[in-house]
Amino acid sequence: MFERTALAEGPRVISTRLAGARSVSVAAYVPAGSRLETAGQAGMAHFLEHLTFKGTAAYPSTRALSEAIEGVGGSFNAATDREATVYWVRVPRRETERAMTVLGELICRPQLSPAEIDREREVIVEEIRGYLDDPAEFAQILFQQAMFGPGPLGREICGEESDVRGLPAAGIRKFWAATYRPANAVVAVAGDVAHDEAVDLTARTFGRGNGAVRGFEPAPMLPAGERILTGRRDTTQAQLCLGVPALPRDHPDAWALAVLNAVLGDGMSSRLFLALVDRDALAYDVGSGIVEYADAGALQITAGVDPGRVGRALDGILRELVALRDTPVAADELGKAKAYLSGGLELRMEETRHLASWIGGQEALHDRVLTLDDALEAIERVTANDLERLSGQLFRDEVLRLAVVAPARSLRGLDKHLKLAA
Repeated sequence: MFERTALAEGPRVISTRLAGARSVSVAAYVPAGSRLETAGQAGMAHFLEHLTFKGTAAYPSTRALSEAIEGVGGSFNAATDREATVYWVRVPRRETERAMTVLGELICRPQLSPAEIDREREVIVEEIRGYLDDPAEFAQILFQQAMFGPGPLGREICGEESDVRGLPAAGIRKFWAATYRPANAVVAVAGDVAHDEAVDLTARTFGRGNGAVRGFEPAPMLPAGERILTGRRDTTQAQLCLGVPALPRDHPDAWALAVLNAVLGDGMSSRLFLALVDRDALAYDVGSGIVEYADAGALQITAGVDPGRVGRALDGILRELVALRDTPVAADELGKAKAYLSGGLELRMEETRHLASWIGGQEALHDRVLTLDDALEAIERVTANDLERLSGQLFRDEVLRLAVVAPARSLRGLDKHLKLAA
């Protein structure tokens, strides 16, 4: 499914060929996540991602960069996470070299001019304000703090407004010089492109340059924050986020957790959706998801509910956790969850962008790169006993953490609901 080459003093290149594909996607990962930041650098990794799009040596403006990709019908963007920043481009096959050139420029040759740094502060401040004004986003921010505490894993990736205003230009450039080195990058290519071509293009567009990225501090013992965090907002819908500590990224039970999550709250046929939305009409939408880092993780549940029904919604969610913990999953339900996961993977792998993210993300962040067949086999091996054992480990009263954003009257008495029935 993939081939891999580590260039001398250059990126690791991983590619997979999708014969006949008309698009090519390239994803480039750099180890410049917010987890690397010290307290005085909060928001720096995300700030740097913004700045790279303000101009490079060959494309001196945002417009020049945009026209280079959008002018041929392509798309591109970037995202900063806690352990990496990823840049991606998707273009027609004939524009593969253009895609690689733009990525090499963004990562290896940004201008990072003082004037653009000053201008971009205001843009990022508005982004932060937008997150805080969005109740669902605000609930996620509070949950991260409740679960992971005040350190880098619990801190918002963008930082706070005061952080962004205080970041020194010289410090931003120093952060880039330490992390955005060609030898630190992983370049993943998916499409009808031979591996040799992908390697040659990467070598020419990224160049060479060694780098040594310092490691990040170990994750704290979870949960590391307060049991309940709330945000007062005079909204017509309450947003809640409930979760427990889970597994680090490459834990042996990672695929069992994925199946458990599918049973619990991934999709409209999951237990949470059928109970809270379809049966009890307590929410418009509810779901669960997995947060995973190198040495820590969480399973979280999100829902938007009527402010007067927050307690009832919490009770309903916790009932589903108890049922999953205390009653073995039936064979037919387990089979459906596996089919849901497996089928979703197979469908995504027919699209070059998902394929590039799959191989690139694993090469950059995981212990090994799985083929699609490897993943399907791992899903199939999960048993009902695995889910029973894992849910028994995860679903415990003392590790529950809750974040709620709602009108003040809905934030009272939450602690009496936050318990798993015996």
